[in-house]
Amino acid sequence: MSNQNQKVPTEIESEIAIIGCIFLDPEIIYQVGDILTPDDFYETKNRLIYRTMLDVNRQGRAIDATTVIADLTLKNVLEQAGGPAYIASIADYSYSTANVESYIELIENASLRRNTINALNQLAQKGFDSSVNAYDYIDNVEKTVFDLSKRRRVEDFKTIREVSENVSKQTAANANRNEEVIGLDTGFPCVNKITQGFQSGQLIILAARPAMGKSAMAMNLAVNVATCNKEGNGTVAIFNLEMSAEQLVERMISCEASIKLGQIKSGHIPKDQWIRFNTSIAKLSKMNLYFDDSSDSTIASIRAKCRKLKANGSLDFVVIDYLQLIEGDGKTQQEKVTKITRSLKLMARELECPVLALSQLSRDVEKREGDKRPMMADLRDSGSIEQDADIVMFLYRPDYYDSHSERKGEADLIVAKNRSGSTSDGLPFMFQGEYQRFKEKKEVKE
Repeated sequence: MSNQNQKVPTEIESEIAIIGCIFLDPEIIYQVGDILTPDDFYETKNRLIYRTMLDVNRQGRAIDATTVIADLTLKNVLEQAGGPAYIASIADYSYSTANVESYIELIENASLRRNTINALNQLAQKGFDSSVNAYDYIDNVEKTVFDLSKRRRVEDFKTIREVSENVSKQTAANANRNEEVIGLDTGFPCVNKITQGFQSGQLIILAARPAMGKSAMAMNLAVNVATCNKEGNGTVAIFNLEMSAEQLVERMISCEASIKLGQIKSGHIPKDQWIRFNTSIAKLSKMNLYFDDSSDSTIASIRAKCRKLKANGSLDFVVIDYLQLIEGDGKTQQEKVTKITRSLKLMARELECPVLALSQLSRDVEKREGDKRPMMADLRDSGSIEQDADIVMFLYRPDYYDSHSERKGEADLIVAKNRSGSTSDGLPFMFQGEYQRFKEKKEVKE
């Protein structure tokens, strides 16, 4: 279908009206300047006039027809800006300053549509270039669309009255709950008690040395969230950059059926346990668990897949194993991780669900004499992990370092940071490694 008759989105009258309003009340430049740039003006002469107004205001001079014409003359662009008569006609007309918000919105909307059309046209042309790698092209498309979507209207301040009303409503809603958990039920009462459940928009970090059991804990939490929320219909997205989806489900089956992981991997399952094996598969198959085992995932691809999942239904929890394997930009690993953690926090807020990201710990833990319990300083690659996270948890097993430990099989879940509650030196768990299962210590005793 031909698009020759289609017009470029413009709001010329609104551009003129905004300039007229600024001449009428120069204070309006602050309101307009926070949202519109000169490039948002389609008409060249309006763009030049608006840019000059911004320059004049930045220099601390009064904005009127005389100063604007003088500046345009100095820049040798007065005729391009429509000339003295055009500028004077706008300055002399009485525009309604009450409609400034509407003018801004119309201009911004037209500008964003033009930019989107231009960007997509350029992308379409690049798509015909056979030398362009398809995956690089897709990444470029995603980045372009994301950059366009980042442009948002500058929101007004929230008044204390508005915020207080929101807090009052939320508190009243929480007070009417029968259960103590106000966020997602983690399936572990001790974790629920200290966190009140994982909250919407939280970035939660679970860190440990390799083979400590952090992937097992993450999968336990994923299954628990799926089964303990929304009457067993919680939706969880799992991104694992290290193991395949099949390996993860093997671990889930082992945990659910109490069949040793090694037996599942080898297929040498005792005859009397095959019923449990098949029953567990049937149970897991009904859960809303979604896997992505791409080893080259980026923040953009993770965000895009989560958005799609949320748009198609719901999304309650995101698990990422693990943070340092995500592809990212940065000259150093520290710079890369800094950008990734910030993006994960923003993603959690955008998706309105908690995001659990696993993280490696520095090798300095191994070098430390005596107590090897992890601490904040052991977080690998960047202090931004501690800064951006709402909750930071560490896994520690004494028998990891001492096979003769009196606490063999025990594990501590250390809550080192909790922005919305208390911390803990170690919530007591038992780790049943052959089943890839963590259980609260008191639960095991019972």
